[in-house]
Amino acid sequence: MSMPVFNGIDAAHQITRQVVGTRVLVVSMHSEDVYVARALQAGATGYMLKDCAADELVKAVASVAAGQPYFSPAIARVMLEDYVRRAGGGSVVDRYDTLSAREREVFQLVAEARTTKEIAELLSISAATVETHRARIMQKLDIHNSAELVLYAVRRGVIS
Repeated sequence: MSMPVFNGIDAAHQITRQVVGTRVLVVSMHSEDVYVARALQAGATGYMLKDCAADELVKAVASVAAGQPYFSPAIARVMLEDYVRRAGGGSVVDRYDTLSAREREVFQLVAEARTTKEIAELLSISAATVETHRARIMQKLDIHNSAELVLYAVRRGVIS
């Protein structure tokens, strides 16, 4: 998912959009359901983890090349758990999606370890407004400190 210039999701989207009929197999270290969902939404046909055996990679490439979806067992389990969670409790809202566009900007900059003053200057807002956004972000994401915020940002793919 973390690559120079494009992230994996953007690359999958660009490839499948620009070259009709191309199939994308995502090979990633990330097993969280949000990554899998975003890859599929971007047009990926398969998703597997980097720590797979060589024969599994060959099987996955052959499957995707033949137009069949492929998900490594660990990813299939994640997808099943996500499905069961959604089916059992109604629709699940991704907390990140509750952030406003400005809150996402502030979130990105905070995760990049920018100071309140730097963020205020970059976004042309007051330091107090930055702190208000930070408090709302942490409340919406149920995050309690900066370390959790950075960990969430890494898992989310906002920073690498």
